[in-house]
Amino acid sequence: MTVDPSAVGARFGPLRRAWTSKDCLLYALGVGAGTDELAFTTENSAGIEQAVFPTYAAVLATVGPEIFEPAGTFELAEMVHGEQAVSLHRPLPPAGEVDITVELTGIWDKGSGAVITSRVDGGDLFTATSAVFIRGQGGWGGDRGPSVKTALPERPADHVVTYQTWEGLNLVYRLSGDRNPLHSDPAFALAAGFERPILHGLCTYGITGRALLHMLCGSDPARFVSMSGRFSRPVLPGDALTVSMWVDDGQAVYVAERAPGEAVIDQGTCRFATA
Repeated sequence: MTVDPSAVGARFGPLRRAWTSKDCLLYALGVGAGTDELAFTTENSAGIEQAVFPTYAAVLATVGPEIFEPAGTFELAEMVHGEQAVSLHRPLPPAGEVDITVELTGIWDKGSGAVITSRVDGGDLFTATSAVFIRGQGGWGGDRGPSVKTALPERPADHVVTYQTWEGLNLVYRLSGDRNPLHSDPAFALAAGFERPILHGLCTYGITGRALLHMLCGSDPARFVSMSGRFSRPVLPGDALTVSMWVDDGQAVYVAERAPGEAVIDQGTCRFATA
């Protein structure tokens, strides 16, 4: 066992994050937005002010594997993004900078691996939390950690949206900063147990966030409060993603699937301001 549970509470930062209008446009393309979403994919369309997808906060909150060093040294191929949540304090501007701080908030023993949770404070813009599963690093007899289940209502979904991904979307998304070869190098992906490079988890998260924003918030980022979900299956470029949402007075639960019964993000929740 190489995981050090005493690393809980380790802090990093402040770390400066800066972004430009072009960064936000590239992110929008990387999560599949197109010509019917010009507020997010252009900066100079007549009568349209540039806006930023709220899930871009997850990109700004992303830090390198060095934050896990207090807990141990791990191979990139061992690490799997397990969960992600973002809370927006105000809409993200198309360009700006923010100092973030990072804290390791939990290290849990799942038997076959370890889960390390962290929180990123993005000042007056956002707060993000995530969980990373590290294969082969469990079994030291530690606490398994909390388990929260979000049940889907036993009725038809209030909204259902399907977005088609395509071969090469992974190559566009990686330009937003995540150059992990699992998402681009066939040999690396095969060695990690996948038939070919898979879509980034945060790309799937961003595609799902697009659906939530458009259907629950009328495409208005100012109404988007928070989003959370658990990554349950990989997505291959070319898969169609269907997001089903059940709404209840300013909040919703959702599931994203690549085929009926094949959830890729489950335990999904979203909070939003009603019109």
